[in-house]
Amino acid sequence: MRYCMSENHDKYSIDNTDYTVGQDNVQKWGFDIHNPVFGISAGLIALFLIAVLVSDAEVAKTTLDGIKTDIINNFDGLFMWAANFFVIFCLVLIFSPYGNIRLGGDDAKPSHSRISWLAMLFAAGMGIGLMFWGVAEPVAYYTGWYETPLNVAANTPEAAKLAMGATMFHWGLHPWAIYAVVALSLAFFTYNKGLPLSIRSIFYPILGDKAWGWPGHIIDILAVLATLFGLATSLGLGAQQASAGINHVFGLEGGVGSQILVITGVTLLAIVSVIRGIDGGVKLLSNVNMLIALVLLVFVCLVGFAVSMGNIPNTVMGYVENIIPLSNPHGREDETWMHGWTVFYWAWWISWSPFVGMFIARVSRGRTIREFLTAVLLIPTAVTILWMSIYGGIAIDQVVNGIGALGTDGLTSVPMAMFQMLDEMPMANVLSFIAIVLVLVFFITSSDSGSLVIDSITAGGKIDAPVPQRIFWASVEGAIAAALLWIGGTQAIEALQAGAISTGLPFTIVLLLMCVSLILGLRTEPRPVK
Repeated sequence: MRYCMSENHDKYSIDNTDYTVGQDNVQKWGFDIHNPVFGISAGLIALFLIAVLVSDAEVAKTTLDGIKTDIINNFDGLFMWAANFFVIFCLVLIFSPYGNIRLGGDDAKPSHSRISWLAMLFAAGMGIGLMFWGVAEPVAYYTGWYETPLNVAANTPEAAKLAMGATMFHWGLHPWAIYAVVALSLAFFTYNKGLPLSIRSIFYPILGDKAWGWPGHIIDILAVLATLFGLATSLGLGAQQASAGINHVFGLEGGVGSQILVITGVTLLAIVSVIRGIDGGVKLLSNVNMLIALVLLVFVCLVGFAVSMGNIPNTVMGYVENIIPLSNPHGREDETWMHGWTVFYWAWWISWSPFVGMFIARVSRGRTIREFLTAVLLIPTAVTILWMSIYGGIAIDQVVNGIGALGTDGLTSVPMAMFQMLDEMPMANVLSFIAIVLVLVFFITSSDSGSLVIDSITAGGKIDAPVPQRIFWASVEGAIAAALLWIGGTQAIEALQAGAISTGLPFTIVLLLMCVSLILGLRTEPRPVK
């Protein structure tokens, strides 16, 4: 096998620039920080917290909801077509000659086993969301809780099939393609070109040396804020679900106080995990997590075997048959549903993409581009089909047959939906307890991987930043979520979510430019020629 190489192989490598990783860093108080990015990010977060403390949660929510609604209504086509483009872009790369390029060069070896690697992808990317929405979303679409996909008549067999298809649409190829674009771009420029592990590095082909100046600082600050706010929102929503589950299982009446206790416990465990680093922390927890999730999934599947297994073809067909009509933003009769669910999700995944993408990049050295994209796109989609078919299928079956709280009252509380479904199974309390543990461990892995990511960006792309710094960011995430719940409860968390979604708009443009930059970079890389 011989290699062809364009003349300008090192055009975008670190050797071709005066920049050295960490040159703008300041070492103080045990920290090693990139001055403008750390200082401005920490300052903006402090301002945000003060603004939340002095303003009324309801007013803040109304204002931010208004901005979110305007963005979703006016830019729905941009979000929808961008997400479609990312899926096509990833599929083209899988089948192109670029698929043979190895992240880190030809001799690079993967640092994690395939199972651990996949477990980490999953735990960081969606674990907490699957727990929160796995039951609630299919039931919502089936019953028309907030409109139905493609205006299908609610509570019909067609609605059941479309409910599973639309849920998969939101958790399948599209979100993982969004994550894959960011992750692949980061991994390529870091491991193959030697640039710092930071979002700005991706834009070196477009910005040149300006990537190390203010244009790069702004990109990194945006990424830090999007990550922090996205994570704080998830921590807040997850705390509500865990606390609802604990109250339900143990018959307690805990309100905001118990939610804050959950966040405090999770943050302390995340700090322990962060101190231990990727191998002793995130990797270990992700493996444990996958094991617990598998045990719960298998048990629920066996109890409702006929329903679960019967629903898998339903989910797959619902997804395959409806992926194109659901992907098309034009002339939709179900525009309210599309805005409220699909566009909201796409904006949400995009605002999360710096965090998940960077974490995936950190653990993916040594994989070929083809292996990387196939794993990031197809494996999570296959696991999600199983997950949603089993939980969503059994939940819809309970609604159809009038079983339990879901059957009699429908979807009344999203955090409670999973526990209401488990109530109708043998050993309900044990299952609910396992589900609570799972929510909490997913939490810890999200907080932990998020802290590692923010830490890397604010340390100017250094991978081995000092431990106090990691502890600082893990504490800040917990503090934001706790402060918001304390001051404004659910309203404040939803206000933050609206804020996070608003960051999805500028990031959509950033991600489209990433694709351009990645192709420019790949063209300068040697690749095997048959």
